[in-house]
Amino acid sequence: MAAQLFRRFLAIPLLIVSLLAATPGMATPLLLVDMQTGEVLYNDDGGKPWHPASLTKMMTAYVTFAAIAQGRITLDTPIKISKKAWNQAPAKSGLEVGSSITLQDAVYILIVKSANDVAIAIAEAVSGSSDKFVAEMNQMASAMGMTATHFENPNGLHDPAQVSSARDLAVLTLYIRRDYPQYLPMFGTEAVQLGQASLESNNGLLEHFQGTTGMKTGYVCASGLNIVATINRGGRELMAVVLGGSSARERNEMAAELFLRGLSGAVTGTGQSIVDLRNAPGEPVDMRPLICGKKAKEYALERQEAFPLGLKGQPSYLTDEISGATYVATDLGIIVDNVPLPRPRPSYAPMATASVAN
Repeated sequence: MAAQLFRRFLAIPLLIVSLLAATPGMATPLLLVDMQTGEVLYNDDGGKPWHPASLTKMMTAYVTFAAIAQGRITLDTPIKISKKAWNQAPAKSGLEVGSSITLQDAVYILIVKSANDVAIAIAEAVSGSSDKFVAEMNQMASAMGMTATHFENPNGLHDPAQVSSARDLAVLTLYIRRDYPQYLPMFGTEAVQLGQASLESNNGLLEHFQGTTGMKTGYVCASGLNIVATINRGGRELMAVVLGGSSARERNEMAAELFLRGLSGAVTGTGQSIVDLRNAPGEPVDMRPLICGKKAKEYALERQEAFPLGLKGQPSYLTDEISGATYVATDLGIIVDNVPLPRPRPSYAPMATASVAN
């Protein structure tokens, strides 16, 4: 069924010589997809099992959007920070136990800040418990044909059994864009203002690569630094997936380079749709020894030598200065008898014209 749904998707010179192919021994899966046709323009281990980290939250958002569409919850529903939610490891929202925010504010914080506490709070509000919500996530992944994917939690904190692939994450991204385009501005927001705190995105392309429209970043030691990014330039809508980066610099520069290769015609396509790309069997790669273990320093230096873009004194693809969108959220405080405290209408700063909204 997933293949049928996506078949309808089928119907600038580079600054320097590409280094993507000159990285022997590197584990990083790379995918570049034309979102208007679904064609895979570039693929390097796109079907390899991988820990998704906070890219998990894209499915958390999708299941939440589906629940809204089904009338099970609304954007105005108060979302309470339970003790379980508050006990999650960072990144976190900074909200105290018992505090509430609207579901709309919660999803913005989920996506932009990648707040692990808010992911649990949303899951509990939507499905009654995080376990029931995770079951919905896995049902949805199965329906989408995400054959490499299994979820154990809604926030992406490491679990050995939490696994996906670049291919599956690209499919999920296309489903979000197709089914819930009204929520795409959330994925293109650079910061959320919550009280005195500015909760900022780790997607550096939003502020430094013209045409960026979203989507999500993720990191745990076992995954390395992951990103799904989307752009709209000159009528071309492209998606890049980079998994296992050794740093935010490398991850973001690699995504930008993939985009520039696609826009310039340096890659002309594989003739294969993202749906038809097969996932590989096996266990997910564990990057922990290279990212957080004893070999981390040596590996980081090795990666800097192999892929120096963005380092001091080196060229960079991330040179644009874009004023990213900011969303204002409100802490509703403690809710008494299920009646939220009064709140002002949140303000939303529209995207700068240099960064095209979806």
